[in-house]
Amino acid sequence: MNWPLVTIGIPTFNRADQYLKEAIESAVNQTYPNLDIIVSDNCSSDDTGQIVKSFNNSRIRYHRHDKNIGGNANFNFCLKQARGAFFLLLHDDDLIDNDFIETCINAIGDRHEIGIVRTGTREIDQDGNVLIESPNTVEGLSNEEFYRHWFAWKTSLYLCSTLFNTSRLTEIGGFQSKHNLFQDVLAEFHLAAVYGRIDIFDVKASFRKHPGAETFASEVGAWCEDSAFLLDLICKLSTKDQVRIRKEGLYYFSKFNYILAKNIKSPLNRYIAYITLIRTFKSASLRELIYKPLRRSAPYSLLRSLKNKFLTSSKSINIL
Repeated sequence: MNWPLVTIGIPTFNRADQYLKEAIESAVNQTYPNLDIIVSDNCSSDDTGQIVKSFNNSRIRYHRHDKNIGGNANFNFCLKQARGAFFLLLHDDDLIDNDFIETCINAIGDRHEIGIVRTGTREIDQDGNVLIESPNTVEGLSNEEFYRHWFAWKTSLYLCSTLFNTSRLTEIGGFQSKHNLFQDVLAEFHLAAVYGRIDIFDVKASFRKHPGAETFASEVGAWCEDSAFLLDLICKLSTKDQVRIRKEGLYYFSKFNYILAKNIKSPLNRYIAYITLIRTFKSASLRELIYKPLRRSAPYSLLRSLKNKFLTSSKSINIL
């Protein structure tokens, strides 16, 4: 068999004492024979360079940036440096099973123009314990059904379980969205719609959830804009059921961003975020979801009481 070169890009920042070694091990221990691995160090202040050097593996290329260029720019740097026909972006705290690449390439066969290949994904905690396993259940579904399954929380999109066509990903500009928050989802949906996708049911990658993971509750406004941008693209990519897809997409993004807003600790910032949600998605169900607990809150009761007193006083003055 002709084994096409596959690049695994590992963007990293200050993870030498945590998960970086495990991530690299999962890359170098692949059963697939034709690999290119690049570790892109975003100007770490720890021993990242020594960790990479300790592998003494000729397939690994190491680059250290002189300054931190930002997370998404580092993702796209890995893509730019890719030599392989296919590309995997592996975060420095995630893992792939030993046969991940081989399984994906076998599924591709001679369909070298395919946009993406997806496997199932497990979520693990900071110690590597399995939290949940989610097989990839969208095989055979149209792209429109694929979108709707995502909206219904029936499938999840993870970078660690997605193999990209390198040239096609480069053609669409790599990983990018308005605020680079849904940039990975946008790339997956775009390539799947234009060049097709292959779905593998089996779980072959691990996404790590841990306290050090990035949180986004304070960026609800940016998430809302990225959500609207992504929904517009999904509707443009759809060849049927556009009205239904937009309706279900609005509900999904409303709920997703509501959860982010709800986790904001500051009451003032939380309600500012709620207003942003209502203005962005214009959803009646979202307004009800937000206003119902608000009506039961002490500040709302106080304001309502003051309003009633004011109205009563006004009526008394008019009578006199």
